[in-house]
Amino acid sequence: LCQGRGSAANSAVCYCLGITEVDPARGNLLFERFISKERNEPPDIDVDFEHQRREEVIQYIYNKYGRLRAALTAVVISYRPRSVLRDVGKALGVDSGVIDQVAKSHRWWDGKDGLSERFTECGMDPESPIAQQWAELASKLMKFPRHLSQHPGGFVIARGKLSRLVPIENAAMADRSVVQWDKDDLDALGLLKVDILALGMLSMIRRALALVAARRGTPFTMQDIPAEDSATYDMICEADTVGVFQIESRAQMSMLPRLRPRVFYDLVIEVAIVRPGPIQGGMVHPYLRRKQGKEAITYPSEVVRSALERTLGVPIFQEQVMQIAMLAADFTAGEADQLRRSMAAWKR
Repeated sequence: LCQGRGSAANSAVCYCLGITEVDPARGNLLFERFISKERNEPPDIDVDFEHQRREEVIQYIYNKYGRLRAALTAVVISYRPRSVLRDVGKALGVDSGVIDQVAKSHRWWDGKDGLSERFTECGMDPESPIAQQWAELASKLMKFPRHLSQHPGGFVIARGKLSRLVPIENAAMADRSVVQWDKDDLDALGLLKVDILALGMLSMIRRALALVAARRGTPFTMQDIPAEDSATYDMICEADTVGVFQIESRAQMSMLPRLRPRVFYDLVIEVAIVRPGPIQGGMVHPYLRRKQGKEAITYPSEVVRSALERTLGVPIFQEQVMQIAMLAADFTAGEADQLRRSMAAWKR
């Protein structure tokens, strides 16, 4: 069992090919979120596979394209506060017990003064030469590349030998090759990269479908699951969702009785709203008040009403940012997507 994720759900072609299982005609989605002429790049289609069979997929790619033409991408692991304290302390010959104490007590917001306090708490004189050197070297090495790690599922596939384009090494696991460059660098070079991701819930869904089919005595697929089942929504509204993908966390379970989803789009909002962006942006409570009829539904302008109507006048999704830019600022669809990508770029 496999399933496309993200913006691939906006594509009817992906649906027809079986990459996704949700008919895009059911939703009001922006196709430009998936692909646009301004981006001048192929669409990014992420596909999740059953976690128990992911290695089969990886070996299939190697067998089809050969290890000379296909390899996993690397990830550059950089020093973080605790790892840099451990490595520098070890290099300076500091006692392993002291290193462990300092590293564990260090907090991410600790500056130089905070580190001095940690030294004192661990019985070290912060003014001693070894402590001063430890702190200075650690601060210099922060965010410096430490080692290469293997990306969980990013694959680079080339027409010819990959070794002519990028450096390659054998992975620690047998029958795997790894490109020694970071995935972001590979994207900048325009090399074809596909993501082979694993999802445990897909294994559970496949087993559940098999159990239902065995019980009924007839084949049962995802397409046979009814689109809107009131009994299921009754359970969801009561937060009876242990083991239900996406809505089983404590945060989601506490939100479900308040939002009370009754249709699929309510679930889409439920999953999206319990995230740092909407929470920090102050979008949760206004939406809940409007959903419960405690607050009037208003819009900044009638021009953007069509973009915000389904979420009761509260912007929740990135696609709504694109729609507002297109409606209010006359952006083209491609320009609006570039705006979305700029807003989502958390790396600096």
